[in-house]
Amino acid sequence: MSDVAQFTPQTTEAIARARQHSLGDLLRRTALRYPDKLAVVAGERRASFAEFDAAVNRCANNLAAKGLEKGDRLALLSHNSWQFAVLAFATARLGVVLVPVNFMLNAEEIAFILGHSGAKGMVTEDALAPTAEKALASAGLSGGVRGWIPLSGAAPTGDWEDVDGWIDSGSSEAPDVLVADDDPLRLMYTSGTESRPKGVMLSSKSLVSQYVSCIVDGGMSVDDVEVHTLPMYHCAQLDCFFSVDVYLGATSIILPSPEPARLLETIEREKVSKLFCPPTVWISLLRHPDFDTRNLSSLRKGYYGASAMPVEVLRELARRLPDVQFWNFYGQTEMSPLATILRPHEQLPHAGSAGRASLNVETRVVDDNDNEVPPGEVGEIVHRSPHAALGYYNDEEKTAAAFRNGWFHSGDLGVVDANGYLAVVDRKKDMIKTGGENVASREVEEALYLLDGVAEVAVFGISHPHWIEAVTAVVVPKQGVELTREQVDTHAREVLAGYKRPKYVVFAESLPKNPSGKILKKDLRVQHAELANEV
Repeated sequence: MSDVAQFTPQTTEAIARARQHSLGDLLRRTALRYPDKLAVVAGERRASFAEFDAAVNRCANNLAAKGLEKGDRLALLSHNSWQFAVLAFATARLGVVLVPVNFMLNAEEIAFILGHSGAKGMVTEDALAPTAEKALASAGLSGGVRGWIPLSGAAPTGDWEDVDGWIDSGSSEAPDVLVADDDPLRLMYTSGTESRPKGVMLSSKSLVSQYVSCIVDGGMSVDDVEVHTLPMYHCAQLDCFFSVDVYLGATSIILPSPEPARLLETIEREKVSKLFCPPTVWISLLRHPDFDTRNLSSLRKGYYGASAMPVEVLRELARRLPDVQFWNFYGQTEMSPLATILRPHEQLPHAGSAGRASLNVETRVVDDNDNEVPPGEVGEIVHRSPHAALGYYNDEEKTAAAFRNGWFHSGDLGVVDANGYLAVVDRKKDMIKTGGENVASREVEEALYLLDGVAEVAVFGISHPHWIEAVTAVVVPKQGVELTREQVDTHAREVLAGYKRPKYVVFAESLPKNPSGKILKKDLRVQHAELANEV
C-alpha cells in the first residue's frame, strides 16, 4: 500500500484542495497580497487586483450557470482586451479549457479548430463576429455558449450575449472546483507548417513551472509595469509575460496591437518599465519618428523572441536605449513556451545566440538517432522539462513522434558551442538546400543586415531547375534610402561564400508578418515562386 492509498477518498481530496496550485489560484493569491494595487489598464478601465479577481469570479460563475463544466472547451477569438484577460483566468477557475484562436485565420481555418477541439462555446469580439458565425456554421455547431466582446461598441445580435454582462454582474464568490496540476487548461493551436494545426495541451504544472523560469532567469519582479501589445492568443505574450505579471503582482497595460506610435505614447504616459517585442516590432519602433521625441526613460527591461535579433539591430538598441537590459527568450508553444534564455550580460558577447537552458529545463542537440552531438555540430534541439505540454489533443501519432525517447523534439536545428550556448541555426523547414549544400537562411539574413540602409530582410529558398533551391532575399530599405541589386551583390560577395549568396534579390516596402511579429516566409515563397522562371 502506498502512503497516499492509506487515506480515505475524502481525506485524499481534502489534501488535494489544500495543495492546489492551479492557474486559477494565482490571481486570487496575488489579490490577497496586493488587493489595492493596479493590476490591469485596458482602454478606460483601470482595475486593482481585488477588482480583477472579483471580475474573474463573476465571469466564471456565469459561465458555469450556462452549463460549462471542467474539461469543456471554450474558443476565444479576439484582439487583446480586458475581457480576454478576465476569460483567461475565469476559465481556469472552472477547469474549462480555453482555446485562444488566431484572429487572422479565415472562417474555414477557425471551423477546423472548433471541430477538432470539440468546443462547447465560443466568444468573439464584435468586429470578428461575421467570421465567427461562418466558422460555426461551417463546423456544424449550433447552441452552446455564445459570448460577444463589444470592442468597437456594436451591440450583440442573434444568440450572442454581451461578455461585459458576465463580468459585471452576479456572484463574486470563487467557484468551488478542484483543478489538479495536470488537468488541461489551455488548448493552443500551432500556426505550424502542416496542412492542419496541432492542438497543444497545457496544464497548470506546465504553465506555473514556466512562469518560475521566466521570473528567475528573466529578471521579473513585482515592481514591473509592462505593456502587452503582441496578441494574447499566442502563449508568448499570454504566458511569458501577462500571466507572469499576474502571478507576481506587477501592473499590466493591455493594447490591442503593437502600433508603434500608440505603443511609444503608452510607454511615456504609463511610465512602462518592461516591454516584450519580436525583433520586427523593435525595428518598427526604432524606425518610427516618435522614437526620439517620446520620453522612454522609464523603460528598463526589454525582451525579444520569435526569431533572433539581428546583431546590428541589437547594437543600435544598446546605443539608443542604453539603460535597458535585454533578454532573448527562445522556445515553442509545446514548452509553454520558454526553453532557453540569453541574459543581458550575454547579449553582445553571444549575439545571435538563444542562450542556455532556463531554470526548469534541460536542453540538448541530437542527431537523427537521438544521440547527443558534440559542440559545433548541427542537430535537432530537444528539451526535457515540466514546462512541456501534455501532448497534442487527439493525436497519438504526432505526440509519440514529438516526445520519443522521453524528450520533446522541437523541429529546430541548432548548435551548441564549447561553453554551452545554443545557436538556433534554422527551422528544419527553413534550411535551404542549394546545389548540394545546406544554407541557413538566418546566417544570410545576419550578413545582409550589415549593409547600411537595410531595415529588414527575409531569406528563403525557391524551387530552381538547376540549384534545386535558390537562395532568395527580400530586402526592405530604411526610409529614404535607395538600395540597388548591385549594392546587395557587392556586399554579399564580401561577407558570404558563393553558394550562400542570394541568387535573387527583391526590394519591398514591408514584409508579411503574423500578429506575433513572425515573418511569413511561406507567403514569400509562394509570392516569389516564379522568379526562377523569369529570364
